[in-house]
Amino acid sequence: MSTTLMQASKQWASRPADERFVSLLDLHTHCQSIHNGCRSRVLSNRNIEAMPFQDDNKSMVIVGPDEIGEIAPTNWSFGQLARLAGAPAGYLADLPSPIAADCINYGLRFNRAVEEVGVLSYRNGGAPELRAVTGPNYGRIWNCNITQSLIEKFGDGTTGDWKVPGEFGKDVTVTKANTTLYASDRDMFVFLADEKNRIDMPNRRDGKSGSLARGFFVWNSEVGSTSIGAAFFLFDYVCCNRIVWGAEEFKEFRMNHTAGAPARWIENIMPVLHEYSESKTAGVTQAIAAAQTKKIDDVDEFLKKRFSRKMTENIKAAHLSDENRPIETLWDATTAITAYARGVSYQNERIVLEREAGKVLDLAA
Repeated sequence: MSTTLMQASKQWASRPADERFVSLLDLHTHCQSIHNGCRSRVLSNRNIEAMPFQDDNKSMVIVGPDEIGEIAPTNWSFGQLARLAGAPAGYLADLPSPIAADCINYGLRFNRAVEEVGVLSYRNGGAPELRAVTGPNYGRIWNCNITQSLIEKFGDGTTGDWKVPGEFGKDVTVTKANTTLYASDRDMFVFLADEKNRIDMPNRRDGKSGSLARGFFVWNSEVGSTSIGAAFFLFDYVCCNRIVWGAEEFKEFRMNHTAGAPARWIENIMPVLHEYSESKTAGVTQAIAAAQTKKIDDVDEFLKKRFSRKMTENIKAAHLSDENRPIETLWDATTAITAYARGVSYQNERIVLEREAGKVLDLAA
């Protein structure tokens, strides 16, 4: 019993050409260039003023102290400014820029007490951009630091064992059309897989053996649009639309960009990435074999400690439907949870369930 992961497919379907990269080296060069052009400052909200840009009724600039000057907000930072001012960004975006600027300035001065805000600006030869307006203690983790660590652990993403996944298990030449390496002014996303060293799994499903590849996602935002995190999993194959089919043992690590986030990324997630890059398939096979033999004394009690009564019944029914027998082992419980997750409509709920399935598998150790 397995699940289908859509995270990479959604990235693939939505990213324009300039946000797609054909190797980790190219992605790192881009992220390093962005980092080199960025400057972070902490200012009082009283030192930020919105103004219409010249005679353009739809454009706006943000004026700060002398070292900032006039700077144009991106769509993302405009939304952050609007939230800071206590106004809906969608509504302000439809107003003439002089009125929208007045609304933002009023909100910054009268809807909020005096407070510090973190401002991230970017300049690289052209007009400067306001990339982010965050809290003063925003724990920014630079994309280039993540890409550098991935290169050190996994290589260039197109050669070696770990690379952009192929299509239906077969190697492909990585192009912008099929890549799984993405970055924009808002976020980054990486999907790499080791489809060469597959894991042989006896009695994987309905008494039949099979094999699985290893894969992982890593994501981040320098500007506050998403958390930083990584997810690890086994899978059957990836199709042309970058959907991950037959995923098992999904484990996710996610953290917010609080002040300690850079240190926690180094302490919590980097060691897992390092272990994953160096791990041998035999270790994974042994863990699964242990889960397949470790019996659960009372399945109802085991599941109800982790799930509601209704969800427990649904999980048991999912396993019975797929395997034609009740849950008996930790592996049965793991696959039953992921089977139930397949029918959940909302991605966030599926991720929570898949995370719980990973925790159940860990009990075998």
